[in-house]
Amino acid sequence: MAVQPIRLFGDPVLRQRAVEVDDFDKEVRQLVTDLTDTMLAAPGAGLAAPQIGVGLRVFTWNVHGEVGHLVNPSLELSDETQDGAEGCLSLPELTYDCLRALSVIATGFDMHGEPQRIEASDLLARAMQHETDHLDGILFIDKLDTAARKAAMKEIRESEWFGLEKPTVKVSPHATHGFGR
Repeated sequence: MAVQPIRLFGDPVLRQRAVEVDDFDKEVRQLVTDLTDTMLAAPGAGLAAPQIGVGLRVFTWNVHGEVGHLVNPSLELSDETQDGAEGCLSLPELTYDCLRALSVIATGFDMHGEPQRIEASDLLARAMQHETDHLDGILFIDKLDTAARKAAMKEIRESEWFGLEKPTVKVSPHATHGFGR
């Protein structure tokens, strides 16, 4: 098990666009293992590589007991939407209703470089949209209306974790050393 520290709101890595994975090597497989272990230990419904300080386009999910991952994801969103509670492991104890597409068709690769196509709806669709947003440097609070975002920012500033020292990755197991290419 390789549970990693989860980066919190305010860490610049959460606002950077992650880069595509080119080599599906053992470091990518270790990243998927680290993401899965960290997500399950938290616990959370999903976790994106930037949340553990790695700037690669990889995320994992755990929805209704189904654990999976996707590398270099691309999403096709439905026109039909869902509005529901959403939280984030990088924004502890913060939950707000967030509008998302009701279903998605996700394409990408598994950790071995094999093409994947996943049709998802409801919570899994929400998790995939949330984690893909992380790979683009977008947090779910960015999708809130002005009043809800203002309330969320107030809650963040008043939280015990806000402004805590950011964890340092002393030795990254990944060639990018946590900063992409």
